[in-house]
Amino acid sequence: MLPFLSLLRSRLRRSGSSVRSSVRLSARSSAPRPAWAPAWALAGLFAVLYGCVAVNRHRRMLTQAYDLGIFEQAVRAYAHGEAPVVLLKGPGYHLLGDHFHPVLVTLAPFYRAFPGAVTLLVAQAVLMALAVVPLTCWAYEVGGRRVALTVGVLTGASWGIVNAAADDFHEIAFAVPLLAFAATALGRGRPVAAALWALPLVLVKEDLGLTVAAFGVLIFRRAPRAGGGRALGFGVALLGVAATALTVLVVLPSFNPDGGFDYWRQLGSGGTTTAPWAPVARLGWPPLKWLLLFLLAATAGFLGLRSPLALLCVPTLAWRLLADNPHYWGVGYHYSAVLMPLAVAALVDALGRAGLPGRADATAPEGARGGSGAPGAAEVPGPVEAPGGAADAAEPGRVRRVRSARRALAVGALVAAVTFPAFPLHEVVMPEAWRTSPRLAQARAMLARIPDGATVAASNRLAAQLTGRATVALVCREPAPASGAQAPTGPQWVAVDLTDPSVKAPCAVEDTRRMLGRYEREGYRPVVDGGGLLLLKRP
Repeated sequence: MLPFLSLLRSRLRRSGSSVRSSVRLSARSSAPRPAWAPAWALAGLFAVLYGCVAVNRHRRMLTQAYDLGIFEQAVRAYAHGEAPVVLLKGPGYHLLGDHFHPVLVTLAPFYRAFPGAVTLLVAQAVLMALAVVPLTCWAYEVGGRRVALTVGVLTGASWGIVNAAADDFHEIAFAVPLLAFAATALGRGRPVAAALWALPLVLVKEDLGLTVAAFGVLIFRRAPRAGGGRALGFGVALLGVAATALTVLVVLPSFNPDGGFDYWRQLGSGGTTTAPWAPVARLGWPPLKWLLLFLLAATAGFLGLRSPLALLCVPTLAWRLLADNPHYWGVGYHYSAVLMPLAVAALVDALGRAGLPGRADATAPEGARGGSGAPGAAEVPGPVEAPGGAADAAEPGRVRRVRSARRALAVGALVAAVTFPAFPLHEVVMPEAWRTSPRLAQARAMLARIPDGATVAASNRLAAQLTGRATVALVCREPAPASGAQAPTGPQWVAVDLTDPSVKAPCAVEDTRRMLGRYEREGYRPVVDGGGLLLLKRP
């Protein structure tokens, strides 16, 4: 009997252990999982869309020397172990004297393996699409799958990112995902992760050090008095301000041919107005600045303005609104891309604070409850009953907050839908955008006559087609001095599209015509001359 009882006890122990294991596995399998799979799927979709639009615009010769050609010359130099000297900016011009973006060196191995402008465009598409991942996952924790899908699409289709992804290449492509990850970490109450994601921004562009400082300020404000959170926030803020000051006052002037920071003159009124209220007045005038502010607030569903994360937009908005350059005020170009992940993060944070129903709070990961893991943040209650139920009677304020959150999400999605036809992403579904016109074929045939490794003076858009295989300068500028005593002073080839609407900037039409007259007097002979296309060859 005793052996039988021992065997029975042994079996019961095994059975109990098996039941406990089954319960643990069942609980583990029933627990909500992060939306990594749909988030990465959305990011992959937008990366393909951005890449298709950008590469196709380059195929159609809509890219320009300013800025794709400039950045390609810099990355090409890095790829060959050289300093980023960019002939398109001028003879011997070191690009670190223009903006501080050493992060570009990370593209050198990819460019060395796949030389050409397409490498930069594809890299930009991938980088900007990565912003979708953290924001989608955070939105899933706050409101479930539908909210996550809406936020993911809103991020990827946001007007600032879409416009930047199709507007040549710029260094801020690196900032977009870093800001998305940093803002998400801060909103979820992970200050160390937020700091680690934010700090590399100082290597992307000189003004982003001020945004890093804004992260530090929020980390400091959200940290409890006990612990090292406040010290972390203070250190991050100090480092951000110091990085901007060092780059603007020391690093950039040391590389700049004029020994200064070229963009000081674009801040302020150029000395024509000395009234103390002038800077404040410039923040809201001309009225085009209000369109920028309205679209940004609408992207955050207006409710996002209640989130502290919205304050992260202030440094970028401040220098843009104070500048004299009208390009900074509008909603075109690439300048608003860095604001999009911050606006969407503010929206998600506000949704969580409003108690948007979705995943039950009990099953949400630690730090994700309430849409913000920061101390003092409002917690997200469990699922709300349908209107008319007990929850409505007991918590009318909560129901109003939920409805407000839903309206904010709808407003953000509406902005993305309304702006879609106005920005280049819609070109994916336009058949005419994929056709090759006879004039485009003619321009390609003309450029094919220029051999690899040649020196070329070209107009703005044609230059962007040649920077990967030739030494290119802008046709409107004086040629670089010859390296040898007997060497010719001019380029071997001159390629100009006289119908290029972008020749007004950076090259004035009269400067282009003046240089063409000079080349003709020096004996350059026309190889192609027709339809506004001109190709000259040095004698």
